[in-house]
Amino acid sequence: MKHVMNTYSRLPVTLVRGSGCRVWDDRGNAYLDLVAGIAVCNLGHAHPRVAQALKKQADELFHCSNLYRIPLQDAVARMISENSFESRVFFSNSGAEANEGAIKLVRRYCNTCSHRGPGIVTFSGSFHGRTLATLTATGQEKFKKGFAPLPEGFRTVEFGDMDALREAVDDSIGAVMIEPVQGEGGVRIPPEGYLTEIREFCDELGLLLVLDEVQTGMGRTGELFGYLHDEICPDIMTLAKALANGFPVGAVAARPDVAEAFDPGSHASTFGGNPLAMAAASATLDVMIEQDIPGQCRQTGAYLTDMLHELRKLHGGIKEIRSRGLMIGLQCDADISSIPRDALEKGIMLNVIQGSVLRLVPPLIITRQECDEAVEKIDKLLKEKGV
Repeated sequence: MKHVMNTYSRLPVTLVRGSGCRVWDDRGNAYLDLVAGIAVCNLGHAHPRVAQALKKQADELFHCSNLYRIPLQDAVARMISENSFESRVFFSNSGAEANEGAIKLVRRYCNTCSHRGPGIVTFSGSFHGRTLATLTATGQEKFKKGFAPLPEGFRTVEFGDMDALREAVDDSIGAVMIEPVQGEGGVRIPPEGYLTEIREFCDELGLLLVLDEVQTGMGRTGELFGYLHDEICPDIMTLAKALANGFPVGAVAARPDVAEAFDPGSHASTFGGNPLAMAAASATLDVMIEQDIPGQCRQTGAYLTDMLHELRKLHGGIKEIRSRGLMIGLQCDADISSIPRDALEKGIMLNVIQGSVLRLVPPLIITRQECDEAVEKIDKLLKEKGV
C-alpha cells in the first residue's frame, strides 16, 4: 500500500468477506470478530436487512445534496428522538464530525442564546475524535502531540471527580461533554451516580450536558443509548459508529430550543444524511428496536462477563474486568499490545488499547457458543503471554 498514507499500524491480514460474527481473509481463513470494526457492526457483518436496504436505495438515488428534502432523514431523526429524548437531529458522516458539530452548536448557543461563555469541560481519558476541535476536547495528551496550536475553549478535569468539575467551572464555561463509558480510554465506567450528579450540576448552573454516544450508542451497553442506565437526559447527544451498522453516518441530536441556535448556513455537510446513509440507518434502527438487540446484549454481555471473571481466577495478570453490556475491558498488569497479531493465528480478532487493556466489542448478536469459543482462545493467548 505504497500510495496510502502511513497512519495505521495495520495487521497482516486482508479481509474480503463477513457474515454475522465472522470475517474471512483473502486466503480463506475465518476469524471470530470481537472488534466489529471498532464497535461499528453491532448487528454483525453484512446484515441482510441493512444490505437489502442499501441495495434498494442504490437502485434509486445515491445523493442529491441537502439543498433538497431527503424524506428518510426525517424518518431516522424521528426514530432517534422517539427512542431517546425530544430532539432535532443534524446528520454528518462520522463520530468526529458529530462531535465537531456538537462543539459548534454549544458555541453558537452560548454566544447567541445563553448568559454563559462557550467553553467546554471534558475529562481525562476521554476520546472525542481527530479533528482539531475534537482532538483538543480529548483528554489524552498522546493524541495531541505535534498538532499545536490547538483551539482554545476547553478544560480537562479528572474523570470521576465531581469536586474537580465544580472547581473548573466559571462563567466562561457553557457545557460539559462526557462519554457514558470511556471506550478508547480503557472501558472506564463512571462511578455510581456520577452522571446524575453532573446532570444536576448542569441544571443548577444552566450548563449544557453533551453526551458523546459515538461508541456507547446503538445498544452497545445493553440500552439503546448508554445514558439510559442513569435515567438522565442530555441536552445534546452525538452518535456514529453503529448507527448504520458500518455505512458512514454520524448524528447530533439536540433539545429543540438548543437546536434552534443553528439556522440555514450556520452548519452543513455535503454528504451528511445522504439517501444511502439514511437507508442503512433506518434499517439498522428498525432491527435494533424490533428485535430488542439491547436486551440481547444485556443477557449475552452478562454471560460473557461471568465467564471472563472465571478466567481471571486462572490469570493473576488480569487486574480488573470492566464491563457494561458488550463493552468489556480486561485490565492487565503487563504490556499486551502484541496480542491482536498473535490472535489472528488462533482465528480470532481482538483489540488492545492503552497497551494493557484487552477491549472486547463484538457484534451484539454474538451467541453463547461463540462467547465460549472466544474465552477459550483468550485463555490460550494469555497463557502464552504469561499473563
